[in-house]
Amino acid sequence: MVDYRRYVVFIFLFVVNVTVMFAQSTDSVATCASKTNTSCEECLKNVTCLWCESSGGCVEYPVRKILPPHSLCPLPQARWGVCWVNFQALIITMSVVGGVILISLCVCFYRCCCSCGNSKRDGRLEERMDHQADMRKMKHEERKAEMRNRHDDIRKKYGLMKDDAYTKFENN
Repeated sequence: MVDYRRYVVFIFLFVVNVTVMFAQSTDSVATCASKTNTSCEECLKNVTCLWCESSGGCVEYPVRKILPPHSLCPLPQARWGVCWVNFQALIITMSVVGGVILISLCVCFYRCCCSCGNSKRDGRLEERMDHQADMRKMKHEERKAEMRNRHDDIRKKYGLMKDDAYTKFENN
């Protein structure tokens, strides 16, 4: 069975949040307009306000647009967040910082992917070289054993074979 109490609580909270948002937006318009012809610091105490240096006006930041329109305030004259940086310099600085961060992340990911690929490739190459070294060593041991057998055969043929390898040859 469906529990309607959860839906009622959810709808109630949604309506309260929407009401609070609209109340804050109308309050911020009134607050921003009341700060006109004051100081930049007074205007920017409210985060939703934008200070225009040329007109000395405090207006609400147009949140529906990314950049404030030129008719509202030219970018070099607009202040938002802090008074000592104009909006144009803020945008340029944030773009450069964002670009540097993005490029450094790309470089890090590229180096990480390449180093992982190289380590796998190096591991395979190292395994192949180890295998080839083992094969060479095994062939060397086989040739050494064949050579020892051939020398033993020659010693037997000429009667130079001794039972004890540590006794000296006797002069006959």
